[in-house]
Amino acid sequence: MIKTLVSLDAFAPDAELARFAAARGENSGAAVSFVGYCRGTSAHGPVTQLELEHYPGFTEAEIERITLDVAGKHNVADVLVIHRAGAIEAGAPIVLVAALSSHRAAAFAAVEEIMDYLKTDAPFWKREVGPAGARWIEPTSEDQCRREEHNG
Repeated sequence: MIKTLVSLDAFAPDAELARFAAARGENSGAAVSFVGYCRGTSAHGPVTQLELEHYPGFTEAEIERITLDVAGKHNVADVLVIHRAGAIEAGAPIVLVAALSSHRAAAFAAVEEIMDYLKTDAPFWKREVGPAGARWIEPTSEDQCRREEHNG
């Protein structure tokens, strides 16, 4: 089962992960997950919220395409991706990526690669908001390098 969701609503990572893992088949011996949270600070100072704009329909289709490609590459049948859009308060979860597989290596590889693609290629426009105002942010050169490692 591949499930991807982009939502303006907050989500509870623990509940989502428990629901996802409960549906695993008897061949799934590994569950790996990553949760990304909105930081309260950046290199530019305090952050009160992160605003993520997206193009409804297109963003979801692109995340599903990326997820299906990576799941196939690592032979992982079960993947969950939940990504917030809209205004996200500091400390709140932004993204959950989870994978189930028969062995841990495939699940770890799939989660890491999906996150690297989400960070660099998912069609989101991100803006940090803080006491000094708002500023658009882009993936870093480190993010781009991590993403390129998956092309080899």
